[in-house]
Amino acid sequence: MEKRTLKVRTAIISDVHLGTHDCKAREVNHFLKYTRCDKLILNGDIIDGWRLKQSSYWPKSHTRFIRLVLKKLEKRNTEVIYLRGNHDDVLSKFLPMAFENLHLVEDHVHEAANGKRYLVLHGDVFDTVTKNFVFLAYLGDWGYRALMRLNRLYNRWRTWRGKDYYSLSKAVKARVKRAVSHVSHFEEHISELAKSRDCTGVMCGHIHTAADRMMGDIHYLNSGDWVESLTAIVEHFDGRFELIDFAAFRQDYPLEDENTESADNQDTLDLADGPSASPAA
Repeated sequence: MEKRTLKVRTAIISDVHLGTHDCKAREVNHFLKYTRCDKLILNGDIIDGWRLKQSSYWPKSHTRFIRLVLKKLEKRNTEVIYLRGNHDDVLSKFLPMAFENLHLVEDHVHEAANGKRYLVLHGDVFDTVTKNFVFLAYLGDWGYRALMRLNRLYNRWRTWRGKDYYSLSKAVKARVKRAVSHVSHFEEHISELAKSRDCTGVMCGHIHTAADRMMGDIHYLNSGDWVESLTAIVEHFDGRFELIDFAAFRQDYPLEDENTESADNQDTLDLADGPSASPAA
Protein backbone atom coordinates (compact mmCIF):
# COMPACT_ATOMS: atom_id res chain seq x y z
CA MET A 1 0.00 0.00 0.00
CA GLU A 2 1.36 3.40 -1.00
CA LYS A 3 2.30 5.74 1.80
CA ARG A 4 0.33 8.94 2.34
CA THR A 5 1.99 12.01 0.81
CA LEU A 6 1.42 15.74 0.51
CA LYS A 7 0.24 16.33 -3.07
CA VAL A 8 0.79 19.88 -4.33
CA ARG A 9 1.21 21.66 -7.64
CA THR A 10 4.53 23.32 -6.76
CA ALA A 11 7.11 23.01 -3.97
CA ILE A 12 9.76 25.68 -3.33
CA ILE A 13 12.83 25.20 -1.13
CA SER A 14 16.04 27.18 -0.79
CA ASP A 15 19.26 27.44 1.20
CA VAL A 16 19.81 23.74 1.88
CA HIS A 17 23.61 24.24 1.99
CA LEU A 18 24.61 20.70 1.11
CA GLY A 19 28.27 20.16 1.98
CA THR A 20 28.05 21.82 5.40
CA HIS A 21 27.71 20.30 8.86
CA ASP A 22 24.69 22.49 9.60
CA CYS A 23 22.59 21.29 6.66
CA LYS A 24 19.51 19.46 7.96
CA ALA A 25 19.72 16.86 5.18
CA ARG A 26 17.69 14.22 6.98
CA GLU A 27 14.78 16.60 7.45
CA VAL A 28 14.79 18.06 3.92
CA ASN A 29 15.08 14.55 2.46
CA HIS A 30 12.03 13.53 4.49
CA PHE A 31 10.13 16.55 3.16
CA LEU A 32 11.03 15.67 -0.44
CA LYS A 33 10.18 12.00 0.06
CA TYR A 34 6.70 12.74 1.39
CA THR A 35 5.86 15.54 -1.05
CA ARG A 36 4.54 14.99 -4.56
CA CYS A 37 4.69 17.99 -6.88
CA ASP A 38 4.43 18.70 -10.58
CA LYS A 39 7.10 21.41 -10.24
CA LEU A 40 10.00 21.67 -7.79
CA ILE A 41 11.79 25.02 -7.47
CA LEU A 42 15.25 24.90 -5.87
CA ASN A 43 15.78 28.57 -5.13
CA GLY A 44 19.53 28.91 -4.64
CA ASP A 45 22.25 27.85 -2.21
CA ILE A 46 21.25 24.21 -2.53
CA ILE A 47 24.90 23.15 -2.70
CA ASP A 48 27.35 25.26 -0.70
CA GLY A 49 30.22 25.73 -3.13
CA TRP A 50 32.02 28.09 -0.74
CA ARG A 51 32.41 25.32 1.84
CA LEU A 52 33.25 22.62 -0.69
CA LYS A 53 36.25 24.70 -1.78
CA GLN A 54 37.62 24.30 1.77
CA SER A 55 36.25 20.97 2.94
CA SER A 56 35.42 17.52 1.54
CA TYR A 57 32.52 17.02 3.95
CA TRP A 58 29.77 15.22 2.03
CA PRO A 59 27.83 12.50 3.90
CA LYS A 60 25.49 9.95 2.30
CA SER A 61 22.45 11.97 3.33
CA HIS A 62 23.61 14.79 1.03
CA THR A 63 23.98 12.38 -1.88
CA ARG A 64 20.50 11.09 -1.09
CA PHE A 65 19.09 14.59 -1.56
CA ILE A 66 20.51 14.64 -5.11
CA ARG A 67 19.08 11.16 -5.75
CA LEU A 68 15.64 12.19 -4.55
CA VAL A 69 15.59 15.18 -6.92
CA LEU A 70 16.83 13.09 -9.85
CA LYS A 71 14.22 10.42 -9.20
CA LYS A 72 11.50 13.05 -9.19
CA LEU A 73 12.80 14.13 -12.59
CA GLU A 74 13.03 10.61 -13.98
CA LYS A 75 10.19 8.68 -12.35
CA ARG A 76 7.67 11.36 -11.41
CA ASN A 77 8.15 13.59 -14.49
CA THR A 78 8.58 16.57 -12.16
CA GLU A 79 9.78 19.84 -13.68
CA VAL A 80 12.79 21.06 -11.65
CA ILE A 81 13.88 24.70 -11.71
CA TYR A 82 17.30 25.28 -10.12
CA LEU A 83 18.16 28.94 -9.49
CA ARG A 84 21.67 30.13 -8.78
CA GLY A 85 22.41 31.39 -5.29
CA ASN A 86 25.47 33.19 -3.96
CA HIS A 87 26.97 30.06 -2.37
CA ASP A 88 26.59 28.11 -5.63
CA ASP A 89 27.51 31.08 -7.82
CA VAL A 90 29.90 28.96 -9.89
CA LEU A 91 26.78 28.13 -11.93
CA SER A 92 26.55 31.73 -13.16
CA LYS A 93 29.23 30.95 -15.77
CA PHE A 94 26.98 28.40 -17.47
CA LEU A 95 23.45 29.80 -17.17
CA PRO A 96 20.95 29.29 -18.57
CA MET A 97 21.02 25.54 -19.18
CA ALA A 98 18.26 23.02 -19.77
CA PHE A 99 18.21 19.21 -19.77
CA GLU A 100 14.66 18.08 -20.59
CA ASN A 101 12.70 18.88 -17.39
CA LEU A 102 15.70 20.32 -15.51
CA HIS A 103 16.28 24.06 -15.96
CA LEU A 104 19.21 25.95 -14.41
CA VAL A 105 18.53 29.68 -14.49
CA GLU A 106 19.31 33.05 -12.93
CA ASP A 107 15.64 33.90 -12.35
CA HIS A 108 12.28 32.50 -13.32
CA VAL A 109 8.68 33.63 -13.71
CA HIS A 110 6.23 31.14 -12.25
CA GLU A 111 2.60 31.21 -13.37
CA ALA A 112 0.36 30.02 -10.55
CA ALA A 113 -2.77 27.93 -11.07
CA ASN A 114 -4.89 31.09 -10.69
CA GLY A 115 -2.98 32.83 -13.49
CA LYS A 116 -0.95 35.17 -11.27
CA ARG A 117 2.72 35.69 -12.12
CA TYR A 118 5.48 35.30 -9.51
CA LEU A 119 9.07 36.41 -9.97
CA VAL A 120 11.40 33.75 -8.57
CA LEU A 121 15.02 34.55 -7.70
CA HIS A 122 17.42 33.76 -4.88
CA GLY A 123 17.67 37.40 -3.78
CA ASP A 124 21.40 37.97 -3.33
CA VAL A 125 21.31 40.61 -6.09
CA PHE A 126 20.11 43.02 -3.38
CA ASP A 127 22.86 42.14 -0.93
CA THR A 128 25.52 44.82 -1.44
CA VAL A 129 28.13 42.94 0.59
CA THR A 130 27.62 39.70 -1.33
CA LYS A 131 27.78 41.41 -4.72
CA ASN A 132 30.45 44.07 -4.21
CA PHE A 133 32.57 43.13 -1.18
CA VAL A 134 33.41 39.45 -1.60
CA PHE A 135 36.00 39.44 1.21
CA LEU A 136 33.45 40.81 3.68
CA ALA A 137 30.90 38.25 2.47
CA TYR A 138 33.36 35.43 3.20
CA LEU A 139 34.19 36.99 6.56
CA GLY A 140 30.50 37.15 7.41
CA ASP A 141 30.11 33.54 6.33
CA TRP A 142 32.97 32.56 8.67
CA GLY A 143 31.28 34.36 11.57
CA TYR A 144 27.96 32.69 10.78
CA ARG A 145 29.60 29.25 10.71
CA ALA A 146 31.29 29.95 14.04
CA LEU A 147 27.91 30.86 15.52
CA MET A 148 26.40 27.68 14.11
CA ARG A 149 29.19 25.57 15.65
CA LEU A 150 28.42 27.18 19.00
CA ASN A 151 24.75 26.47 18.30
CA ARG A 152 25.48 22.75 17.81
CA LEU A 153 27.37 22.54 21.12
CA TYR A 154 24.67 24.48 22.94
CA ASN A 155 21.93 22.19 21.62
CA ARG A 156 23.84 19.06 22.59
CA TRP A 157 23.78 20.43 26.12
CA ARG A 158 20.04 21.20 25.79
CA THR A 159 19.39 17.66 24.54
CA TRP A 160 21.30 16.26 27.54
CA ARG A 161 19.07 18.40 29.78
CA GLY A 162 15.95 17.13 27.98
CA LYS A 163 15.18 20.50 26.39
CA ASP A 164 13.98 21.24 22.83
CA TYR A 165 16.18 22.60 20.03
CA TYR A 166 16.84 26.35 20.20
CA SER A 167 18.43 28.39 17.41
CA LEU A 168 20.98 30.84 18.76
CA SER A 169 21.55 32.41 15.37
CA LYS A 170 17.85 33.14 14.84
CA ALA A 171 17.70 34.68 18.30
CA VAL A 172 20.75 36.86 17.58
CA LYS A 173 19.35 38.04 14.23
CA ALA A 174 16.00 38.87 15.82
CA ARG A 175 17.70 41.10 18.39
CA VAL A 176 20.22 42.91 16.20
CA LYS A 177 18.67 46.11 14.81
CA ARG A 178 20.96 46.21 11.78
CA ALA A 179 20.00 42.66 10.77
CA VAL A 180 16.29 43.48 11.11
CA SER A 181 16.78 46.61 9.00
CA HIS A 182 18.67 44.60 6.36
CA VAL A 183 15.81 42.10 6.08
CA SER A 184 13.28 44.93 5.79
CA HIS A 185 15.20 46.70 2.98
CA PHE A 186 15.77 43.39 1.18
CA GLU A 187 12.05 42.67 1.12
CA GLU A 188 11.19 46.16 -0.11
CA HIS A 189 13.73 46.03 -2.95
CA ILE A 190 12.70 42.59 -4.13
CA SER A 191 9.02 43.57 -4.11
CA GLU A 192 9.79 46.61 -6.27
CA LEU A 193 11.62 44.36 -8.74
CA ALA A 194 8.57 42.09 -8.96
CA LYS A 195 6.43 45.12 -9.89
CA SER A 196 8.90 46.14 -12.58
CA ARG A 197 8.69 42.65 -14.09
CA ASP A 198 4.88 42.84 -14.25
CA CYS A 199 4.46 40.22 -11.51
CA THR A 200 1.96 40.22 -8.65
CA GLY A 201 4.21 38.19 -6.36
CA VAL A 202 7.80 37.25 -5.65
CA MET A 203 9.51 34.12 -4.26
CA CYS A 204 13.02 34.23 -2.85
CA GLY A 205 15.41 32.80 -0.26
CA HIS A 206 18.88 34.02 0.76
CA ILE A 207 18.12 35.71 4.11
CA HIS A 208 17.04 32.50 5.93
CA THR A 209 13.83 34.18 7.07
CA ALA A 210 10.64 32.45 5.91
CA ALA A 211 7.64 34.63 5.04
CA ASP A 212 4.22 34.58 3.40
CA ARG A 213 2.54 37.99 3.45
CA MET A 214 1.37 40.92 1.38
CA MET A 215 3.67 43.92 0.94
CA GLY A 216 1.29 46.48 -0.49
CA ASP A 217 -0.09 44.80 -3.60
CA ILE A 218 2.82 42.34 -3.92
CA HIS A 219 2.57 38.83 -2.48
CA TYR A 220 5.96 38.26 -0.83
CA LEU A 221 7.09 34.66 -0.26
CA ASN A 222 10.40 33.53 1.23
CA SER A 223 11.04 29.80 1.51
CA GLY A 224 13.45 30.18 4.44
CA ASP A 225 16.17 27.55 4.75
CA TRP A 226 17.12 24.01 5.83
CA VAL A 227 19.80 25.07 8.30
CA GLU A 228 17.74 26.85 10.96
CA SER A 229 14.13 27.50 9.95
CA LEU A 230 13.41 24.18 8.16
CA THR A 231 10.67 25.67 6.00
CA ALA A 232 9.32 25.47 2.47
CA ILE A 233 6.61 27.07 0.36
CA VAL A 234 4.02 24.97 -1.49
CA GLU A 235 1.40 25.92 -4.06
CA HIS A 236 -1.84 23.95 -3.92
CA PHE A 237 -3.79 23.02 -7.03
CA ASP A 238 -6.17 25.95 -6.55
CA GLY A 239 -3.26 28.47 -6.69
CA ARG A 240 -3.16 29.00 -2.92
CA PHE A 241 0.32 29.22 -1.37
CA GLU A 242 1.23 27.90 2.06
CA LEU A 243 4.31 28.23 4.24
CA ILE A 244 5.26 24.75 5.50
CA ASP A 245 7.12 24.42 8.80
CA PHE A 246 8.88 21.08 9.22
CA ALA A 247 7.88 20.81 12.88
CA ALA A 248 4.23 20.75 11.78
CA PHE A 249 4.95 18.67 8.66
CA ARG A 250 6.47 15.85 10.71
CA GLN A 251 3.31 15.66 12.81
CA ASP A 252 1.35 14.63 9.71
CA TYR A 253 4.21 12.67 8.13
CA PRO A 254 6.28 11.27 11.04
CA LEU A 255 10.04 11.28 10.72
CA GLU A 256 11.34 7.73 10.46
CA ASP A 257 14.16 6.52 12.67
CA GLU A 258 17.55 6.39 10.99
CA ASN A 259 17.65 2.58 10.86
CA THR A 260 14.37 2.52 8.92
CA GLU A 261 15.66 5.21 6.57
CA SER A 262 18.79 3.16 5.81
CA ALA A 263 16.69 0.07 5.09
CA ASP A 264 14.43 2.13 2.81
CA ASN A 265 17.30 3.50 0.76
CA GLN A 266 15.63 2.56 -2.51
CA ASP A 267 13.20 5.44 -2.05
CA THR A 268 10.28 3.32 -3.22
CA LEU A 269 7.89 6.15 -2.45
CA ASP A 270 9.23 8.19 -5.36
CA LEU A 271 9.47 5.23 -7.69
CA ALA A 272 5.88 4.04 -7.34
CA ASP A 273 4.16 5.41 -10.45
CA GLY A 274 3.78 8.35 -12.81
CA PRO A 275 3.33 12.11 -12.27
CA SER A 276 1.45 13.45 -9.30
CA ALA A 277 -2.25 14.03 -9.72
CA SER A 278 -4.62 16.59 -8.28
CA PRO A 279 -6.68 15.54 -5.24
CA ALA A 280 -9.69 15.10 -7.52
CA ALA A 281 -7.94 12.43 -9.61
